[in-house]
Amino acid sequence: MPTVREATMRLLRDFGIDTIFGNPGSTELPMFRDFPEDFRYILGLQEAVVVGMADGYAQASGNAAFVNLHSSAGTGNALGNLFTAYKNQAPLVITAGQQARSILPFEPFLHAERATEFPRPFVKWANEPARAADVPLAIARAYYEAMTPPYGPTFVSVPADDWDEECDWVEARSFATANPGDAEAIARLAADLARSERPAFVVGAGAARDGAWDALVALAEQQTAAVYAGTYASRNVFPEDHPLFRGFLPAFLERQREMLTGHDLIVALGGPLNLYHAEGAGPHTPEDAKCWIVSDNPGGLAWAPQGDAILGNIRLIAGALVRAQAPADRSPPAPRASRVALDRSILDDRLALDRIAEALPWDAIVVEEAPSARPAMQERLWLNQPDSFFTTASGGLGYAMPAAVGVSLARPDRRVVAIIGDGSAMYSIQSLFSAYQLKTPITFIILNNRRYEALQGFGRIFGMQQVVGTNLSGLDFLSLAKGHGLPATRVEDAAALDCALAGSFAAQGPNLIEIIVE
Repeated sequence: MPTVREATMRLLRDFGIDTIFGNPGSTELPMFRDFPEDFRYILGLQEAVVVGMADGYAQASGNAAFVNLHSSAGTGNALGNLFTAYKNQAPLVITAGQQARSILPFEPFLHAERATEFPRPFVKWANEPARAADVPLAIARAYYEAMTPPYGPTFVSVPADDWDEECDWVEARSFATANPGDAEAIARLAADLARSERPAFVVGAGAARDGAWDALVALAEQQTAAVYAGTYASRNVFPEDHPLFRGFLPAFLERQREMLTGHDLIVALGGPLNLYHAEGAGPHTPEDAKCWIVSDNPGGLAWAPQGDAILGNIRLIAGALVRAQAPADRSPPAPRASRVALDRSILDDRLALDRIAEALPWDAIVVEEAPSARPAMQERLWLNQPDSFFTTASGGLGYAMPAAVGVSLARPDRRVVAIIGDGSAMYSIQSLFSAYQLKTPITFIILNNRRYEALQGFGRIFGMQQVVGTNLSGLDFLSLAKGHGLPATRVEDAAALDCALAGSFAAQGPNLIEIIVE
């Protein structure tokens, strides 16, 4: 009979998994005895980095990523990015070490008390098998749960002495989960589209997860419908230079309603329609508009304050809507405002993003966590290729830097450009070491405004003249990069930035550009 270790490794191979993200501790070491030559271990220097890398890798590869954390201490370090993975609907199979079963009655050092409760509610399923022989079965279920929509993290706690015990082989099973949606409901939505005079599609990250890019372009063009990116969409969902693309919904009720005014039918595809960052007043959408929500997430459909709902796969449902209708005879919506020329003498967020957009390789992947610069990015840097943008859906910081490493591991053929605020970067700066070790082709761009500008901006909304705890002056990202092994450049004007970007994008490995912005 095989050992638990042997059965687990074969099972992972059968799932197409050959990469383990982790930071090993004493309770995890037995898993890695006689580590297989066809596997690779990706080291993160802190567990938030480990989970962030795994999240980016899972989303960019389309398969669950396997994570190994160090007991409760490591799980605790990872919780911020575990919350983000849950919100991102990133499929992760997370294992954490537990002390040996023989000493568990004595609350030993590194004992993970109530281990399966600790990561809840941000995992879909959690288990500590009652028998060592059940560990491969638990990992199999964790994989199927993670890869069933809505995707998300799962968790298995494994005692250290389980790995050498004997068990049965566990065979991987095929697991088809694409839901075409309810045919009757799709027919009703198609009828509403046919009657509509000014339809709008609000597209969320679920469309990217479902591979719906081409299907949504076909549907929007057939219906001559305006297309908006949903609030805080964590993936790019539609070509941003397309004449039907109208921009990004804000996170405030009144501004959302104003932006959607004039549409008599609003269809959310792959994400929520009514996601807010602050309280507001009045109706959620224009009062004369009919609403639909199409998503693979039943929880999101349930909490939505309005709209008929369809649970299912966005690509399949968009295709069904195209087949159900003839091309619409409508006037096209007003085009998106064009980009205006900028004053090159002031290097602010807008000019920095403008220069990045000008130099960016056509097939680059952007990973972003610069909250105060996101409006400038949306205005200046238009993304027109599928699967070319990733960010956090949770609002928590510390995601983008490790996620960029994971995305690059999954897509080594494409340059990854991580655009990160100075405050965000410091949550997971250890990611630079992983990038250095792996020689991943990443350009880390730090927008250094020496403050938490997003928080100061919210303070202004709340009528506060001064916001404490937002001054970040004194950080030196050149020294931080070089201390982790990366070459780095600091720029303070547009000409120097153009030169630095050209050199960075031509380089083979990782590097960092610090941009001092107003």
